Amino acid sequence: MILRPLRIIWVVTRYRLDTLLPLEKLPWWLRLIFTWSPLKLIPVGERSRGERLRLALESLGPIFVKFGQMLSTRRDLFPDDIANELKRLQDQVPPFPGEQAEALIEESLGEPLEVLFAEFSREPLASASIAQVHTARLPDGQDVVVKVIRPGIERVMRQDMALMYLVARALNKVPEARRLHPVEVVRDYETTLFDELDLTKEAANTSQLKRNFDKSPLLYVPSIHWPLTRHKVMVQERIHGVPVADIEALKAQGTDLKRLAERGVEIFFTQVFRDNFFHADMHPGNIFVSRQAPSDPQYIAIDCGIVGSLTREDQDYLARNLLAFFHQDYYEVAALHIESGWVAEDTRANEFAAAVRTVCEPILEKPLKDISFGQVLLGLFQTARRFNMEVQPQLVLLQKTLLNIEGLGRQLYPDLDLWATAKPYLERWMKERAGAQGLWESFKRQAPELTRQLPELPVLAHQALSQTEKRSRQITQQGEVMTHILGQLTRQARRIRRTRLGLALAAVALAWQPLSGWLTDQPWPVLVAAGIGTLLVIWN
Repeated sequence: MILRPLRIIWVVTRYRLDTLLPLEKLPWWLRLIFTWSPLKLIPVGERSRGERLRLALESLGPIFVKFGQMLSTRRDLFPDDIANELKRLQDQVPPFPGEQAEALIEESLGEPLEVLFAEFSREPLASASIAQVHTARLPDGQDVVVKVIRPGIERVMRQDMALMYLVARALNKVPEARRLHPVEVVRDYETTLFDELDLTKEAANTSQLKRNFDKSPLLYVPSIHWPLTRHKVMVQERIHGVPVADIEALKAQGTDLKRLAERGVEIFFTQVFRDNFFHADMHPGNIFVSRQAPSDPQYIAIDCGIVGSLTREDQDYLARNLLAFFHQDYYEVAALHIESGWVAEDTRANEFAAAVRTVCEPILEKPLKDISFGQVLLGLFQTARRFNMEVQPQLVLLQKTLLNIEGLGRQLYPDLDLWATAKPYLERWMKERAGAQGLWESFKRQAPELTRQLPELPVLAHQALSQTEKRSRQITQQGEVMTHILGQLTRQARRIRRTRLGLALAAVALAWQPLSGWLTDQPWPVLVAAGIGTLLVIWN
């Protein structure tokens, strides 16, 4: 465990990543530390800052490469030289030897490559952080790609996750950071990341996404060749599209970039709200554009290793929140956050609405080129800090996907109005969900279960009535027992009081004078008191 942090420090030192920090924005004590840091003695070298950052992330492994892939889409946050270098992390990670890939494929499938494929290219077509892809041809002549997991990658990932848990637990002890649920976020990230190591899960996700968009003009998903798919190997239909980040090639073939950008937004909302199953790794390396019908462009999606879904409640709250944003109804936004439990119940809705208005009002009705969701999210987090708003771990994947979509749309058509594109879709979805058609669809989904339970309803009703009657008898019996016990306690209390009175009177009588001869010598009031006390004691 100690070796991994030391390696991270060594990589940061080797590539002088300290030079990327904006010293002028750091606290004075940090500026002082970096000013007098021994790192100053190590030469920066001739590599550019973007290249040094990319090489450092590649050296540190898949978790850091994934982080770099996400950063590569945020050209509003980074200069072009850094963004262009990070873009290479999407599909140009240094490959592992083709001989290792061949050996792993033969081991997983249990047969020689010559039997499995008519042709197989040892040189990889693309190489990413967790796997690499080789082209091949099946014996029937179909062109396919073969995806292979990197050897030994799981060990490195487990080391990195252990380190991330260590940092998350340390943050969990800080009150300011605890509301971000760092441990839960890391746990969710671990689940999604390690799901990528099982290619049968990716194949199943791909099949589901393909079925959701079957014959759709929006998105095409290549087919899986299941007979040759295993835990560490997946065989899939080969596609021939234009990388979505290759703007020049898209323009050269006459692609309608505005329509393409709008369809990207529609695909996102269709996945989240209609299907409740969304591709959560939509960086440009995983998205292509079909070469057919450039005026009516269609996306092609690959690499479905990370997918997400929401509960029905989160879907409803999210849709209602977005619509409230679109209508600039910030009080409704505040009320929904309180109703959903995303902020404390004692939060004053009008104060929270005013804070949200301050953050969001400047971005509405602006083209995408003038909007930075990074800045908006930062503003919302600052607002959340004031109202003790807690980050929802189940929404982290969705937020990540939304940032990818924004970065993609910014590259394709910067003048795209994200709000105007999404608003009609959400309004239509909410109407369908709450209207007669939505109720009918819900009934049809539940009809098989209702049909199964219908013949059992008389029996269930009889059992329910029997149980109700039985409970009623039990309650009556318990009441009678309690009444009897209460009566006994009342009588016992009375006897105790009489006993105490009798003893008191007897004590008074006995204390009047010594016992000898007291019966003959006492005045009559004392004898009466002694007699009454004796009777009370005997009665009890």
